[in-house]
Amino acid sequence: MTMKKFNLKDLKFDKNGLIPAIIQDYKNNEVLMLAYMNFESIKRMLKLGKTCFWSRSRKEYWVKGETSGHFQFVKAIAYDCDMDALLIKVRQVGVACHTGNRSCFYRKIR
Repeated sequence: MTMKKFNLKDLKFDKNGLIPAIIQDYKNNEVLMLAYMNFESIKRMLKLGKTCFWSRSRKEYWVKGETSGHFQFVKAIAYDCDMDALLIKVRQVGVACHTGNRSCFYRKIR
Protein backbone atom coordinates (compact mmCIF):
# COMPACT_ATOMS: atom_id res chain seq x y z
CA MET A 1 0.00 0.00 0.00
CA THR A 2 1.39 3.40 -0.99
CA MET A 3 1.32 6.13 1.62
CA LYS A 4 0.27 9.58 0.49
CA LYS A 5 2.42 12.45 1.81
CA PHE A 6 0.79 13.96 4.88
CA ASN A 7 -0.85 17.36 4.54
CA LEU A 8 -2.22 19.18 7.58
CA LYS A 9 -5.31 20.08 5.55
CA ASP A 10 -6.17 16.36 5.30
CA LEU A 11 -7.04 16.18 9.00
CA LYS A 12 -10.76 16.01 9.71
CA PHE A 13 -11.82 18.80 12.04
CA ASP A 14 -15.31 18.86 13.59
CA LYS A 15 -17.99 21.43 12.70
CA ASN A 16 -16.30 23.90 15.08
CA GLY A 17 -12.94 23.44 13.38
CA LEU A 18 -11.52 21.38 16.26
CA ILE A 19 -9.76 18.05 16.57
CA PRO A 20 -9.18 16.17 19.87
CA ALA A 21 -5.56 15.71 20.90
CA ILE A 22 -4.54 13.01 23.35
CA ILE A 23 -1.33 13.97 25.13
CA GLN A 24 0.90 11.10 26.22
CA ASP A 25 4.25 10.89 28.02
CA TYR A 26 6.83 9.84 25.44
CA LYS A 27 8.86 7.75 27.90
CA ASN A 28 6.24 5.67 29.72
CA ASN A 29 3.13 6.17 27.48
CA GLU A 30 1.06 7.54 30.39
CA VAL A 31 -1.95 9.44 29.07
CA LEU A 32 -1.63 12.93 30.52
CA MET A 33 -4.56 14.89 29.13
CA LEU A 34 -7.03 15.50 26.34
CA ALA A 35 -7.43 18.92 24.76
CA TYR A 36 -8.60 20.40 21.48
CA MET A 37 -6.66 21.94 18.64
CA ASN A 38 -7.59 23.75 15.49
CA PHE A 39 -5.59 24.27 12.30
CA GLU A 40 -3.80 27.35 13.65
CA SER A 41 -2.91 25.83 17.05
CA ILE A 42 -1.36 22.82 15.27
CA LYS A 43 0.72 25.17 13.12
CA ARG A 44 1.82 27.06 16.24
CA MET A 45 2.73 23.79 17.97
CA LEU A 46 4.81 22.68 15.00
CA LYS A 47 6.67 26.01 15.00
CA LEU A 48 7.21 26.21 18.80
CA GLY A 49 7.86 22.55 19.57
CA LYS A 50 5.46 22.88 22.53
CA THR A 51 1.79 21.93 22.72
CA CYS A 52 -0.62 24.71 21.80
CA PHE A 53 -4.36 24.32 22.17
CA TRP A 54 -7.60 26.14 21.46
CA SER A 55 -9.51 26.91 24.66
CA ARG A 56 -13.18 26.25 24.00
CA SER A 57 -14.21 28.17 27.13
CA ARG A 58 -11.93 31.21 26.79
CA LYS A 59 -11.98 31.22 22.97
CA GLU A 60 -8.23 31.74 22.75
CA TYR A 61 -4.98 29.91 22.05
CA TRP A 62 -2.88 28.68 24.94
CA VAL A 63 0.54 27.13 25.10
CA LYS A 64 0.63 24.53 27.83
CA GLY A 65 2.90 25.84 30.57
CA GLU A 66 2.79 29.54 29.67
CA THR A 67 1.38 30.46 33.07
CA SER A 68 2.25 27.35 35.13
CA GLY A 69 5.72 26.58 33.80
CA HIS A 70 4.57 22.99 33.18
CA PHE A 71 5.47 22.85 29.50
CA GLN A 72 4.98 19.95 27.13
CA PHE A 73 7.81 19.56 24.63
CA VAL A 74 6.61 17.69 21.55
CA LYS A 75 8.49 14.50 20.70
CA ALA A 76 6.12 12.84 18.19
CA ILE A 77 2.75 13.45 16.56
CA ALA A 78 0.50 10.77 15.07
CA TYR A 79 -3.05 10.77 13.76
CA ASP A 80 -5.62 8.00 13.82
CA CYS A 81 -6.90 5.98 10.87
CA ASP A 82 -9.89 8.30 10.34
CA MET A 83 -7.65 11.39 10.57
CA ASP A 84 -9.99 12.90 13.20
CA ALA A 85 -7.85 12.62 16.34
CA LEU A 86 -4.23 13.32 17.25
CA LEU A 87 -1.85 11.49 19.58
CA ILE A 88 0.95 13.75 20.74
CA LYS A 89 3.87 12.33 22.70
CA VAL A 90 5.60 14.89 24.89
CA ARG A 91 8.28 15.43 27.46
CA GLN A 92 6.20 16.74 30.33
CA VAL A 93 7.77 19.29 32.65
CA GLY A 94 5.93 19.27 35.98
CA VAL A 95 2.29 18.20 36.03
CA ALA A 96 -0.16 18.11 33.14
CA CYS A 97 -3.41 18.69 35.06
CA HIS A 98 -4.57 22.06 36.38
CA THR A 99 -5.54 20.27 39.63
CA GLY A 100 -1.88 19.58 40.39
CA ASN A 101 -2.04 15.90 39.41
CA ARG A 102 0.48 14.54 36.93
CA SER A 103 -2.34 13.32 34.64
CA CYS A 104 -5.87 14.58 34.15
CA PHE A 105 -6.93 10.92 34.31
CA TYR A 106 -6.37 10.37 38.02
CA ARG A 107 -9.99 9.47 38.96
CA LYS A 108 -11.08 5.87 38.54
CA ILE A 109 -14.48 4.35 37.80
CA ARG A 110 -13.19 0.80 38.33
